[in-house]
Amino acid sequence: MATITDQGTAKVGAQVGRSVPRLEGRDKVTGRAEYTHTMRLSGMLHVKLFRSTVAHGRIKSVDTSAAKKLPGVAHVVTIEDVRKVIPDPYYGPAFHDQPILADGKVRFVGEPVAAVLAADPHVAEQAAQLIVAEYEELPAVYDEVEALTSKVHVHDVLKPAGTFADLKHLKDAKGTNLALDYRLRRGDVDKAFASAAHVFEHEFRTQKVLHLSFEPHATIADYKDSGVTLHTASQGPSFVRTEIARLLGWPENKVRIKVPYLGSGYGSKLYIKLEALALALSMIARLPVKVALTMEEMFYQITKHPSTFRIKSGVDKDGKIIARKCEVYWNGGAYADIGPRVTQKSGLTASGPYDIDNVWIDSYALYTNMTPAGALRGFGVPQLVWAYESHTDMIARALKIDAVEFRRKNLLREGRPHPTGTVLKDAAIEKVLDRLVERINWKQPMDRGTGVVRRGRGLGIAIKAVISPTTSVAIVNVSADGSVALYCGTIDMGQGSDTAMAQMVGEVLNMPAESVRVVQRDTDVTPYDMGTLGSRSLFHMGHAVRRAAEDAQEKLKALACEVGEPEGSNIPIPALFVKKYGMQAGNVIGTGIYKPDYVPPAPGTGLSSNVTPFWMISGAGAEVEVDTETGHIKIAKLISVLDIGKSINPKIVETQISGAALMQLGFTMFEKMHLDGGQVTNASLADYKIPGFHDVPTAMENLTVDVTQSNGPFGAKGVGEVSTFCVSPAIANAIDDAVGVRLMELPLNPESVLRALRVKAGKPLGDE
Repeated sequence: MATITDQGTAKVGAQVGRSVPRLEGRDKVTGRAEYTHTMRLSGMLHVKLFRSTVAHGRIKSVDTSAAKKLPGVAHVVTIEDVRKVIPDPYYGPAFHDQPILADGKVRFVGEPVAAVLAADPHVAEQAAQLIVAEYEELPAVYDEVEALTSKVHVHDVLKPAGTFADLKHLKDAKGTNLALDYRLRRGDVDKAFASAAHVFEHEFRTQKVLHLSFEPHATIADYKDSGVTLHTASQGPSFVRTEIARLLGWPENKVRIKVPYLGSGYGSKLYIKLEALALALSMIARLPVKVALTMEEMFYQITKHPSTFRIKSGVDKDGKIIARKCEVYWNGGAYADIGPRVTQKSGLTASGPYDIDNVWIDSYALYTNMTPAGALRGFGVPQLVWAYESHTDMIARALKIDAVEFRRKNLLREGRPHPTGTVLKDAAIEKVLDRLVERINWKQPMDRGTGVVRRGRGLGIAIKAVISPTTSVAIVNVSADGSVALYCGTIDMGQGSDTAMAQMVGEVLNMPAESVRVVQRDTDVTPYDMGTLGSRSLFHMGHAVRRAAEDAQEKLKALACEVGEPEGSNIPIPALFVKKYGMQAGNVIGTGIYKPDYVPPAPGTGLSSNVTPFWMISGAGAEVEVDTETGHIKIAKLISVLDIGKSINPKIVETQISGAALMQLGFTMFEKMHLDGGQVTNASLADYKIPGFHDVPTAMENLTVDVTQSNGPFGAKGVGEVSTFCVSPAIANAIDDAVGVRLMELPLNPESVLRALRVKAGKPLGDE
């Protein structure tokens, strides 16, 4: 029988650190798990979209007459129809810049211009193909560096959402593509460069890639005058509710957001995506409406930020970095989404995990005429690490210093201030580097290969600040029979968060994690959470869950005292409720809220004494084989070493590490959206290559260092993004080590390697 201090066979301290099988695993592998893409409501209409074929242009006309005549079509909707139900149909987390359907202009190829509703999705698709639009084409801008000074302006006027203080100065700005200009200034950079014995300056670029969740975006809206319910594939139902309420001018309690299981998200399903469109269409149709994208349409929804990173370092005669200047240009596409936060929150760590007294960082969010860009696993940091860890290796080679020793000489260590001004704490950078060096056998000679195949190895280390400030709330409900339910807003999209949160509840209440029920996300039931993003959930929601469980535990103890039980009583919980209520009745509700301390960056300098509640630290090492005749690269070994504090669930941690590393491997080696005049030319899985079985490294190691996050729940912190950071520079550094060519733009495909080899040999491709 369950008691206050002993639930089943669990022991104190027995839940955290267990490799508990995923609680929802059986439902998923047996096909019982429900996803938005598979849901149907009675009377539901399906939506197909007519999209722009030009990157930038004024809409002269949209002819929907043929589509409306097609039998089975219920409605054909343009922005004029939307305005009848939502007068100001613009949304976005940072700027209210994105219209529900194109409004007067189109700003990227693939932008939704009109929507067709029908009971049969095939009829809706056929009708959408009958719509004809005429545009007055305008000049377009695609490159992020050009966008800063271009006379082509994607938006006529900027409209900050009012959410973020650092965007207020852009209100009503005209004649610009700049969505944020973040600055960090520490020390006297110019003076330090003047005194440096060596100065190195390089430019690195990253490409446009896709999140490619295997469950595409989907939303069902069911509008009634009394309230609206949205079933949606979202990583942030609390934000969606707030934004939908704003669009309607309603209180939040009339808006309900329900999130079933997610078939992954990686940041693509954050903030508003299809929800505003589905809402408007349901209001027009007065029926439930489902908007579900195809895999091709994912290429027109949200992407990762392409970037250009110009980095300059001054080094003294002893090999110490004394100055670093970084200029980062982020290609945000046609609408800002959360790009300004990516620009700021990643930009502040652009100087890397190094102790540099003089730092200058400019980080720019730019509008262009491409698919909007947003958060993607790492929140911009993988783009930065690719640059600064490649740059670090290039400096070490030029100075003829071992790459590891150069890093050791410059590492930021515990108790020292990061360039932001925040003192480093619980960031095991040196331990990560030591373990990486050990596992990759850095100090041992390696077989360099003979003939056409050459071998090399490389590594990289990285640091990231978690997004702040954010808030999480959790509720633990203990029923009269002793069973427990957890209510929290963290979305389990494959990362195993439901299991980890249940383990934390079990740890406090001394019961098996398997017996804790985690309630599906529903904003009428589950409390507020800022969103499942940026590796924040385990730390922030973990604290809220821990506090809620502790609150429930204290209330159970108080109830025992109230009914006359001696302190430390082992009375079973059901007996305790019977003693209080005379029957099996009642509940004990524990609540927990967590919001860490935060000091906003100072205007002008960007400095802050407390910019993050915890640091994310990672390292990666790679061994590669390069075929010098074809440029083909084989990854013989990929090692990831992370500081994640204590593991709540070691097996889930291991799969998180390997999954993130393989995802970044794809972005490193071959993934790229190819565009021609703004049109994506490889918008299918037949043409957009992602990692397959033959691309998996011959050997992979997924490791953590033994440390405790002193301010983390049970000593833990987030893991979801961390192993993406260093994969790209580790492989690029290994290629350079193998064949002596330096690639400075992703992806590192065979063609780019072969071209570099031919240039090195004085025989560029095309000169034959």
